[in-house]
Amino acid sequence: MAGRLRRLLPGLTPMSAGTLTIATRKTKLHRLFAYRFAMLAGPGALFILVALLLPLLSIVVFSFWRTQSYELFADWNLDNYRVMLSEAAYRVFFLRSLGMALAVTLACLVIAWPIAYFIAKHGGRYRLLLVLLLAAPFFTGVILRIAALQGLFGPIGIINMTLTELGIPPIQALMYTPLAAIIGLVYLYLPFMITAVYLSVINFNFELLEVAKINGARPWRAFIEITWPLNWIGTAIGLVVVFIPCLASAVTQRFLGGTQSASFGMSLAQQFGETGTWALGSAMGVALFFSSLVAILLIGRSINLKRSGFTGAINR
Repeated sequence: MAGRLRRLLPGLTPMSAGTLTIATRKTKLHRLFAYRFAMLAGPGALFILVALLLPLLSIVVFSFWRTQSYELFADWNLDNYRVMLSEAAYRVFFLRSLGMALAVTLACLVIAWPIAYFIAKHGGRYRLLLVLLLAAPFFTGVILRIAALQGLFGPIGIINMTLTELGIPPIQALMYTPLAAIIGLVYLYLPFMITAVYLSVINFNFELLEVAKINGARPWRAFIEITWPLNWIGTAIGLVVVFIPCLASAVTQRFLGGTQSASFGMSLAQQFGETGTWALGSAMGVALFFSSLVAILLIGRSINLKRSGFTGAINR
């Protein structure tokens, strides 16, 4: 290749010809990598484009249309957003869903961290088995799991029947209350939080805690200043995967929460079901999407890659 270049360009020195040969090979390699990357990532990117982005764009478009007699008309207007913002019921539903999602996320965080930490540090050879057991509730569908909670917490459920047999008044708050809906959501989404935190803690260097202990740091301070920041990315992922589905949740509130737990997701489902006001439902979906996007951006801004120990890995 270098000789051919010198014949084509007589003034070219041997060193320059060699440099051009290396540059040509690098260009070919880059093209080959780009081709392989396109072949591998292309189908997935196409699926995301067709299955995720196009429905989302259609919902955005429908939110500016008008629904009449269960049919959509391309009558562009902002009435759906005006109704959603002016009706007090929608604001109440949204704030209730937001508060419930925050409560569930916080509860999952508090419960999940000790479990994930214990499995990662003391699980030994059973760590994989313990993590896989977290998927046991998913062997059945959501409806069946909620029905199982009804059998546990209901007026004639195991807990209240046991209390009645013992002469203790049943706990009314366990069923058809916001507390019951929160318990149900924590039950449904806790495995996601545990898995996200575990996958972060499993790569944590526990020797850092021993060094902190030798230098006089108490366990709580070592956790705050070492364990928590170095595992914040996994925790942040757990917060996102729990908070967003809880914000849009409808089934759990419907079966466990009663009338006081009517959520934004339940109202959205009604627009596409009983009432047939799809355009208004689309506007509510857009509001949920942007609310979730804001949550992701806020959590994303809290991630410090340098403090999380990822900067060195990227530089390598």
